This record gives sequence, structure tokens and C-alpha cells, in this order.
Amino acid sequence: MIVNEIWRTALLCVFFVAAASGLEAAELIVRVAGPPSKGTLVLLLFDSANAFGDLRDPAKAVRYPLGGRADYRIEDIPPGEYALMVYYDENGNGRIDKNFIGIPKEPLGFSNQYRPKGPPRFNRAAFTLREEETRDVDVILYRPLGKRGRLGLGLGVIVRSSPYRDDDEIVDQVIPALTYIGERLQIFGPTIQIGLLGSGKLRLAARGKYRIGVYEEKDSNFLDGMGDRRDTFMAGLALQAELPGGVDLTVSYSHDVLDEIGGGTARLEIDKSFQVRVFRFSPKIGLNWLSADLANHDFGVPISKARPGRSAYPLDDTLSIQAGFGMFIEINRDWLIVMNVAAEMLDDEVTHSPIVSKDYVISGFGAINYVF
Repeated sequence: MIVNEIWRTALLCVFFVAAASGLEAAELIVRVAGPPSKGTLVLLLFDSANAFGDLRDPAKAVRYPLGGRADYRIEDIPPGEYALMVYYDENGNGRIDKNFIGIPKEPLGFSNQYRPKGPPRFNRAAFTLREEETRDVDVILYRPLGKRGRLGLGLGVIVRSSPYRDDDEIVDQVIPALTYIGERLQIFGPTIQIGLLGSGKLRLAARGKYRIGVYEEKDSNFLDGMGDRRDTFMAGLALQAELPGGVDLTVSYSHDVLDEIGGGTARLEIDKSFQVRVFRFSPKIGLNWLSADLANHDFGVPISKARPGRSAYPLDDTLSIQAGFGMFIEINRDWLIVMNVAAEMLDDEVTHSPIVSKDYVISGFGAINYVF
């Protein structure tokens, strides 16, 4: 008897919740200007700023075959704040195709006629649906990367703290902040990459990065006679995977292709993005491997450079842990600020070097950019 009463009560609760949901439901009528004549149009409705910024995990997703339809509807929407994205599934693969850094390549449009030049901001596309409201939304499809990609110009700076004895200087270098984002080619200040394979949740790219010298011998008496460390260019491959929950996993290896130093470095990194108003934060944690050639160039003391108080010190390959964050700020439609800051905890083998006095290095890159 008691069990029957419990089941009866539970069924009544389900009935009343369902009835209440039906009474409160709102509806969107979406009109798309000049849609393609055939294929599939996908409507994605988001109720989370973080999910919208990553274009993942929509609250509702509706697919429509194209062909003569005047409008497209999303029904049974609970009241609340939402942002809408519509995209044309050009190749019919059931997902929105992206370039290596996650920018959609297929035609799309947002509510409020919003056209972001970076990760989309929820509040720019957001609208509020009231109980039992029917709202019309007009959307214009466009390609985020245009026909020739997206170009940006500005000014940037690379900085790196010094872990060396009696040296508290910051190594810095001002550079032109040229950015270019195309379907396969991307340039971000000191980094360049070319997409090779994949356009969905798993992507492979060739990547290169300018590496500034870690010290000059005049920086400290302990470095006197060691010679200035050389700049070089590192290049290799990077594999990126989109994991559940908006987490990105990147595995990369790069080598000194100019052979100024020799050797290479590998990195395993995990990051996740969060949207807060105009700010987009991306906390990151990674594991860095440095070959013996690079480790000795940065932290070792060769026998020929040994002297009293600075004994010879060779290193093997080293491992270090790095944590930091990226930040993206959309000032307005055309002006963007990009920053990356990281703290690297050095390997014990490095901290025992006679020229090293700190167990960490802080590095970063920042730029202000006008996007055309």
C-alpha cells in the first residue's frame, strides 16, 4: 500500500511538472536571410556563456533540411536568457567544421546580428525569453574567416623572468603583433602554425615559434664569460583534441630547425576556457620536456667555461611543470587584447646548476591588435 502511494505521488509530480513546463514554454521563429538552396541548416540555442564561447553543449539543437522554407522554429523553450547560433552544415557531416584553433569554417550567423572577430561573447548575442513568448530572430549567414582569412595588426611584447644568480632583470622584446587567421594558416605574434589534418575534435598542425635567448653574459657576474644565449626558431608538430566539457588537450614537439642550439622540446598541455563578460580566461597546465642540448644551452656550464665559484655542470634531458592562463579581451568589434602568462617550475637538475638561483621562470606574451 505504501509503495503504491509513493508511486501515485511520484506520477502526479511528474504530471504537474510536465504541465507547468508546457505552460511556460516559449518559442523562437528564426528567419535566415538568403539561405543556401539545399543542404542542412542547424539551429543551436545556448544558455551558458562558457558553452557559447566554445560553441559546444547547446541547450537545444534543431536541424532543418533546406528548400523553400520561410522560417525555422525552436519550440518548447523554458523562459530564460539565451544566445542563438545558426550554421549551414555545408558538407553534411553533422558537425560544424573548424580550423586548427577552433574557429568555424562553415557559414554561420548569431542573434542580435553579432559578428565576433574572436571567441563569441554571450552577452553580445543574448536575449531574454519570457513565459509563453514567441520571438522573431533574424540571422544573416557569413563566413567568419571570409574569403582570404582575417588579418590583424598591432604591437606586442615577449617577456621572461631570469632564474640566474644575481640577475633580477626581465628579458623582454617588443615585436610587431601581426596576426592572421585562415582556414589552415594562423599567425600569432611569435607563433605560426599550418593545419595539416582534421577539422573536428582531433586536429594536426605544423607549428613554429621564435625563441628568444634566455640571457646575456653581462646580466650577472656569474654569467660573465659564458657568452650571450642565442635566439632561434623552433618548429614541429602539434596534435589537439577536444575532450568532453570543453577541455582541450594538446601534445606537441618542436626542434631547433636553425641548429643555433640543437635539440628539441615536447609539451603536453590541458586547458579550459571560461567567459566572464568581456573577458575570456583559459587556465592551462602542462608538462615540458627539454632535450639535453637545450637544457645545457640554457642552464649548463661547459668545462671550458668553468672557474672558481662556477664549476662545470652538464645536464641531461629535463622535465618541468608549467601552469598559467591565456586571456582574450574583446574591447569592441575591431580591437582585441591577447595575453598569455605562465609560471614554470624548473627541474631539480636545473635548480642545482651553479648559475641558477631560482626554481621558477615566469614568461608571457601580450598584444593589442586591430582586426580588419
